[in-house]
Amino acid sequence: MMHPVERFHRLHVPGDPILLPNAWDLPSARVLERSGFDFIGTTSLGVSAVAGKSDGTGSARDETVDLARLLGRLGAGVTVDIEAGFDDDPAVVADLVAELASFGIVGVNIEDGRPDETLAPVELQVQKIEAIRLAAPVFFINARTDPYWVKQDDDSFSVALERALRYCDAGADGIFVPGVSESGVIADLAEAVPAPLNILYQPGGPTVLDLARLGVARVSCGSLLFRGALGAIEALAADIRSGRQVSGAGIPSYSALQSW
Repeated sequence: MMHPVERFHRLHVPGDPILLPNAWDLPSARVLERSGFDFIGTTSLGVSAVAGKSDGTGSARDETVDLARLLGRLGAGVTVDIEAGFDDDPAVVADLVAELASFGIVGVNIEDGRPDETLAPVELQVQKIEAIRLAAPVFFINARTDPYWVKQDDDSFSVALERALRYCDAGADGIFVPGVSESGVIADLAEAVPAPLNILYQPGGPTVLDLARLGVARVSCGSLLFRGALGAIEALAADIRSGRQVSGAGIPSYSALQSW
């Protein structure tokens, strides 16, 4: 039987992308698993928000590790969003990844964007990726670069491509460029980056089928499902308060959740 990490690698096919939904706790991950997803990611925004913390600040390390320990027991494979690694010491980041791997996690997503809307020094990010590669040789390292999301004076495409090439040389298995929705830019990135390209699904942007035609190999939902769940809670509560009849269709029962 193929190892989950190897299978996860093989599902990153340009033109036939893996759709990776993102969970923020055990119930959301189990819902996704029961919906037929063999691989699930985590969303750092969701994990941080549940803990009452801010995303991208490195403050939700313990919560991320605790969730990974729980999700490692799922039948579905899990890749974990570790923000920027929760530390600027590559050795500390490598130790974190080794711990995640011991739970059965198949990969991580590590970003170079910082809370002050700047990019981390490329050499530091390269060192982190190299350290992760040594600590977990078969792990799937998805290296995220954020020039389309941060304030900078340089051309975003050139910065993204330059960093993507450096990260690939350092041992990254995939490159994630969030914030891009223009079809031409996505196609150019897919052609120029020598690793599977990951794009963030955005409402109103290209569909999964569109992204497949552009050569994308992985489509992530990011925090969209978490934010959508909050919107559904608000809408359901408003319907109940208004006196409207509410259907229970699609809502898990109390007994079903007790068995989780």
